[in-house]
Amino acid sequence: MSRVAVVTGAGRGIGAAVVDQLAGQGWRVVAVDICADIPGAGYRLGTRADLAAVAKRWPDQVLDVVADVRDQEAVTEAVAVAEREFGGLDAAVAAAAIMAGGRPLWETTDAEWDTLFDTGVRGVFTLARAAVPALLRRPGPRSGRFVALASAAGHTGLWHLAGYNAAKHAVVGLIRGLATDLRGTGVTATAVSPGSTRTAMLDATAALYDLESVEEFSQHQLAERLLAPEEVAAAVCFLCGEQSSAITGTVVHADGGFTA
Repeated sequence: MSRVAVVTGAGRGIGAAVVDQLAGQGWRVVAVDICADIPGAGYRLGTRADLAAVAKRWPDQVLDVVADVRDQEAVTEAVAVAEREFGGLDAAVAAAAIMAGGRPLWETTDAEWDTLFDTGVRGVFTLARAAVPALLRRPGPRSGRFVALASAAGHTGLWHLAGYNAAKHAVVGLIRGLATDLRGTGVTATAVSPGSTRTAMLDATAALYDLESVEEFSQHQLAERLLAPEEVAAAVCFLCGEQSSAITGTVVHADGGFTA
């Protein structure tokens, strides 16, 4: 029987790469994205067309659902779609996140702070609150997986991105607590912390720093290059699999050596 996943932030970037890799491995996936711009984010987010294109690549395996991860009812319904259409849930991936900042912490606006935490932290919480009960509804012995995208920013300070630092630290703490709550259930909780990855969010970060090119970020990584979304997605997909059973309550650093 095919395993089933829900992936948020699935319209583009790492989230879309996770959907593609899971589907390529035979998973059935509910791909979720807000498909709209939101206040506090100074750049364009993924569109309805982006999300539809992800699903179109896997017509028999991927269902696209437009939902805002800040909206508990909408996220709960996305999980219900997975159970209703695919028969259950085996993994949930919280990949939705926002970049905001570009100034010292004391100059950060309420809109920027709220956007960072409402999407990047509350969005992980809403998915956990909806998905974990579904993961636990699988009969034992279970191999449920909850994976959240944190960031290298959750482990080291970044100039003029203290709000983003704080939000990603919160994701790591949430995952450690969730994993502890899940002890003995067969369901694990882990985080993946990417480094600088070639995504629209990195483009937005470069704009905050007034950089001429995103390639300037590569100097901070031992790999001496930007990562591809597919490289980070590979770590996420491994953690979604049954073979990752020994890993819980911790972080996998898919960061090209950013935090080495």
